[in-house]
Amino acid sequence: MRNLSLILVLLTLPLAAEKKIIAPPEFPANPNFSAGVLVDGTLYCAGQLGQDLKTKQVPADFESEVKLLLNNIGIVLKAGGMTFKDVVSVQVYLTDMDLFARMNAVYTTFFPEPRPARTTVGVTKLALAGAHIEITVTARK
Repeated sequence: MRNLSLILVLLTLPLAAEKKIIAPPEFPANPNFSAGVLVDGTLYCAGQLGQDLKTKQVPADFESEVKLLLNNIGIVLKAGGMTFKDVVSVQVYLTDMDLFARMNAVYTTFFPEPRPARTTVGVTKLALAGAHIEITVTARK
């Protein structure tokens, strides 16, 4: 019976994975969420917008908005010890699905082949007024 208890304790150890909060210095502190959370070699990045981290402005040009957004994701990935090559899953939220091709033209310059799994969803609006796109990624070493 004692051996069984020891075995059960040892089996549950992997379930108690340590979470490491990824908080790049470029990102302003936010009490509502973390920019990223690293658990067992997997990095979960919070949704990012194409917003300048200093001015909080969204560029008027959509392609510039997408580039800025992906650069922001790159900052989180780097802080977590990863790159776009490590991304395995991407979720894209667009306020206008007619922007899909324009988004994709920029997107493919950031993600090398083979590209990660991706979902793209049309939404009516995002949390930041004037934003047209939000992307979240999951990466794994």
